[in-house]
Amino acid sequence: MHKKELFNNIDYAMIELKKISKKFNRQAVIKNLSFKLKRGEVLGFLGPNGAGKTTTLKMITGLVGADRGTIEIAGLDSRDLKSRQHLGYMPEDPYFYEYLNGREFLIFIAELQKLEKTKRRKEADRLLQLVGLGKEMRKPIRDYSKGMRQRLGIAQALVGNPEILLLDEPLDGLDPIGRQEVKEILLKEKKKGKTILISSHILADIEELADRIAIVNHGQIIAIDPIKKFINKKQSLEKTFVEIINRDDKK
Repeated sequence: MHKKELFNNIDYAMIELKKISKKFNRQAVIKNLSFKLKRGEVLGFLGPNGAGKTTTLKMITGLVGADRGTIEIAGLDSRDLKSRQHLGYMPEDPYFYEYLNGREFLIFIAELQKLEKTKRRKEADRLLQLVGLGKEMRKPIRDYSKGMRQRLGIAQALVGNPEILLLDEPLDGLDPIGRQEVKEILLKEKKKGKTILISSHILADIEELADRIAIVNHGQIIAIDPIKKFINKKQSLEKTFVEIINRDDKK
């Protein structure tokens, strides 16, 4: 399937995990996990600490290899380097070169993404303005606050206009204004047809962003459904989430 055909086909799985398993020090952290995302879909990937969310995102990116199972990105095996051209990734704890300023860092990321040299500075400036760092673009990253680092992390995930965004706790450390601004950015990306997998402990924000929810516990998906099945007038997503986790832990 050609790229043009692929991204015009909303039913095509942009991310698909098939029976993925992973162990660390002989301890199973991911157990026979399967799910998929269609083009333009936002999946809230939820679970308690240690449930396997970050490991799953790292396996999709290729930073961690699966012991068993397969992962496909835009129809390509995730072990194929070409598949990663479609990804924008923000890790839970983004790493930055502290001696660079925000603009220099994004230009560097644009170079890694193989953007044309003439477009790198424009892309960096555009994204820094988008995430609210336009006035701080020349400030060394070592002087950035936690919230500023989160904004820069969002910006670097958007470099090159990737079709798929993998975001691990993107709203962590942001004040209410920052959270609202980032949510508006993500909703705009969704309207463009981007596929977004977002892990977050801030469930009220997930309610605003996600089309579907997947809840993982002890390395297994224990619930996955459209978000409307998890919330109603009497009960929030947070309360439903706690009930599902507690029920699973008692098994």
